[in-house]
Amino acid sequence: MEKPDFEVLHELVAPAKAALTKETWDYLMGAGETETTFDRNRLGLDSLAFRPRVLRNVANVSTRTNFLGHDLRLPVILAPIGSLQDMHKDGVLGPSRAAAEFGVLHMLSSVAKPGLEDVAKAVPDYPKLFQLYVRGDAKWVDERIATAVECGYAGVALTVDLDYYGRRERDLAKRYKPTARRASGGSGHGDPFQAAFSWDDIKRIRKNCKLPLFLKGIATAEDARIAVDHGIEVVYVSNHGGRQLDHGLGGIEVLPEVVDALKGSAKVVVDGGFYRGTDIVKAMILGADAVGLGRLQGLALAAGGEAGVVRMLELLEIEIISVLGLLGVTSFAELDRTYITKATPMLRPGSFPAFPLLKEGY
Repeated sequence: MEKPDFEVLHELVAPAKAALTKETWDYLMGAGETETTFDRNRLGLDSLAFRPRVLRNVANVSTRTNFLGHDLRLPVILAPIGSLQDMHKDGVLGPSRAAAEFGVLHMLSSVAKPGLEDVAKAVPDYPKLFQLYVRGDAKWVDERIATAVECGYAGVALTVDLDYYGRRERDLAKRYKPTARRASGGSGHGDPFQAAFSWDDIKRIRKNCKLPLFLKGIATAEDARIAVDHGIEVVYVSNHGGRQLDHGLGGIEVLPEVVDALKGSAKVVVDGGFYRGTDIVKAMILGADAVGLGRLQGLALAAGGEAGVVRMLELLEIEIISVLGLLGVTSFAELDRTYITKATPMLRPGSFPAFPLLKEGY
């Protein structure tokens, strides 16, 4: 597999945009209503600054971490994206294979193609995660989870912030639905089964499923505590990339209250606006155990398929090694909150404030 000749992460953007239709590009990059939550995801990250230490021996820096017993090259989960098949002909197989090749985790969306059985066959000997949208009654949910168990998945994530579809106006203005939405046949308001999903369902699933369970879409310390009370192993802090509730807080802004509330009683994953190695290190400083990558994964897949995703992860690794060394540490374990502080953000409007050189034509 020949890797694309990308040397910096922003080089993913132009080939990705060229490869996608206008509709699919807006599906990937768009968000809910005024896109305020989307903007706050990035603004929250840009409102944090590092406090580096010097004169430490940082000749050997490691980015490896252990997550749920899995040794990972980076603390990264390729987050579930519902219509990856619209971005590349390989669909979800590209990120799943790339995760296995590089050494991170991939979380398969239940509405991505091909489905969980085909992904399990294509990547048989590497841990995979399955994310479920509730599209049926309790029996349907239990059967889908049982299938994931039978196929050897290492964990199941239940998305809990999609009771109603966010009004993604870039799509609505063009009367566009991605393939996953068209296949679901649901109304514009959302799925009634998802809207009725409750803590009672979590209790039933926890009783019947022995795999680690993630709740994806937690946005408050209160719900994080309830999740742990229900036996959840992984609290996934997420606002769906800003695509659901408008005027929410950024994911990185919610992270500290969740970490403080849990006090180590569950693993914590966070996503929302993560594009750079600095972003991932900030999340780890604030107590995350792993970071989910959504849009960056989609850009890499569109720009270069499976090889593009692997190259994106390699570039992130290079950035993270540099950041850790310049902070004066040799591993994530040496970080604590003394390495970070609030700061005035550099305001860079647009879809890619993490890639300012795009404005200069690089």
